[in-house]
Amino acid sequence: MTPREKAIAAFERRTSEGLVPHVELEFQLSEQLVGRRALRRDDLKEATTAERDRLLHENVEHWLTICERLDYCILTGLHWLGVEDQIESFKLVRQLAGDRYMLSAFVDGTAGIPNGTNMMEAAWRMADKADEVLAEHDSWARDAAEVGKRLIGAGAEVVFMCSDYCFNEGPWLSPPMFRRFVTPFLARNIAEFRKAGAYPVKHTDGDIMPILDQLVECEPAAIHSLDPMAGVDIAEVRRLYGDRVALMGNVNCALVQAGTKEQIAESARYCLEHGGVATGGYFFTTSNCIFAGVPLENYFAMLDVRRQFGRQPSTR
Repeated sequence: MTPREKAIAAFERRTSEGLVPHVELEFQLSEQLVGRRALRRDDLKEATTAERDRLLHENVEHWLTICERLDYCILTGLHWLGVEDQIESFKLVRQLAGDRYMLSAFVDGTAGIPNGTNMMEAAWRMADKADEVLAEHDSWARDAAEVGKRLIGAGAEVVFMCSDYCFNEGPWLSPPMFRRFVTPFLARNIAEFRKAGAYPVKHTDGDIMPILDQLVECEPAAIHSLDPMAGVDIAEVRRLYGDRVALMGNVNCALVQAGTKEQIAESARYCLEHGGVATGGYFFTTSNCIFAGVPLENYFAMLDVRRQFGRQPSTR
C-alpha cells in the first residue's frame, strides 16, 4: 500500500499493511534534516514569474524528500504558502510523485481562544452582543468554506482545522457556550469539506474532554492532538469514540523535545498500544508538531518505537 492508501484506511478506521501511518502537523526542522529551509509566502513577494516557478518546484521536491525520509502519509508543509501557490504546488506534487501522498490544506473558520489582548472584550461581547458575535462567526465560517472548497477542488484531500479551543485546564468556553458559539459553525464547515471530497481533521490542544462529545458530534474524520499534557488519555478517547472517529497524536511533544529516550519510548509505546495499531483508525504523531527546538535525535527515537512496535496485524 502507498502512504496515501494507508492514510485513507486510517481515516476509514481500518488497519492497513505494514506500519501504522505517520504524519506530523508541522515539521519545522527542515534545515537540520535536509539542509535547506522550507519556503514561506514572504519568500515569494518579490519573485519574478520564473523565480516563483523555480522556488515552488524546489519546495515541492524538498517536501517530497521529507515525506520519503520520515515516512509521512500526508504532505503538510505547503500551507505556509498563499492559496495560489498552494494550488500550483499541488499540481507539482502530482507531477513528481503521483498519488503517493495525500495533499492537505489548513483552513478553520471557527472561533478559537482569543489572544491575551482581546480576551476580556471577546467575553463581554458574547454576553452583551451575542447576535453580533454569532453573525461574525457565521461570516468567518462562510469565508473558510470558500477557501477550503477551492483548495479541495485543486487537490487537497485532507483539511486540518487548527483553531485551538482549550487550555490545559479545560476549554476556554463552557460546554453550553461552546455549543452556541462554536459547534454549529464547526459542524457546518466539516460537512462542507466532507461534501467537497476531503477528510476534515479537527486539531486543538488542551483538555478537550468537556467538549469531546461535541467535537465528535460534528463528525470530523479525525481528531488531533489528544494532548497528554492536559490529561487527555488516548485509551479513554478510544474507548468512548474509537468507533466514530480516527485518532491522531498523543505522543507527548514535551518529552520529544526535552525528555529522556526512555520517556519518549514509554509515551510512544502507550500511544501505539492504545491508539489503534491493532484496530485501525490511528495516525502515529506527536501531541502538537515537530517544532523548532526539538532535537532530531529525539524525534528519531520516537520513530524507532514505531518501527519496533507499530506494525499492524493485518489488512481489514
